[in-house]
Amino acid sequence: MIDDDRELCALLRDFLEGEGHEVRARFDGSSALADIEADEPDLVVLDVMLPGMNGLDVLRELRARSRVPVVMLTARGEDVDRIVGLELGADDYLAKPFNPRELAARIRAVLRRVGAPGTGPAPERLRVGDLELDPGARVARRGDDEVPLTGVEFSILEMLMRDAGRVVSRDDLSRQVLGRRPSTFDRSLDVHLSNLRRKLGPRPDGGDRIKTLRGVGFQYVRPADGEV
Repeated sequence: MIDDDRELCALLRDFLEGEGHEVRARFDGSSALADIEADEPDLVVLDVMLPGMNGLDVLRELRARSRVPVVMLTARGEDVDRIVGLELGADDYLAKPFNPRELAARIRAVLRRVGAPGTGPAPERLRVGDLELDPGARVARRGDDEVPLTGVEFSILEMLMRDAGRVVSRDDLSRQVLGRRPSTFDRSLDVHLSNLRRKLGPRPDGGDRIKTLRGVGFQYVRPADGEV
């Protein structure tokens, strides 16, 4: 947890440890980045308003070297911070003030999306056109190139590719990937999809990989017969 509010960190540590998590608090971005690189935590809770290096700068540096899941904490009403955070690779966000139970629920949802390595058979790889997804390793490849995706982006892409050629509703995508119903003012899903489109690029024929059907949902486009 990276937040300069020491009292809040202490309260959240007590609550989250009661939920079964081990929590370490850091109060500035620079020292937190060094600790994250050394300790490799399962998830980072990151406040935007930090002394010196702000949370968005911390996230930018973090995404240059790590895919660790990140839940951003933002001031209520600061929509710009939320959108920028998601565009930089945050997995989810929560506006202050918040209920600790909601933070715990967001953390559980993000960790569930990332998934723990299982002992059973490896999940089947998915391939649509030139894109291959390895759910076991959580790696996406376009041709011979690996595409760096956050945990949320990977989960969205996996769900769309499993139903390639069919429309997945916004409600289903939000519930299964974000762990909540979509709300009128929540743009999280749209920002994640925009990031996905940018990272994946167009299909070899120049067409869109992911189509938006307004008022209906989203579709990962299957290539035409004979198309790579």
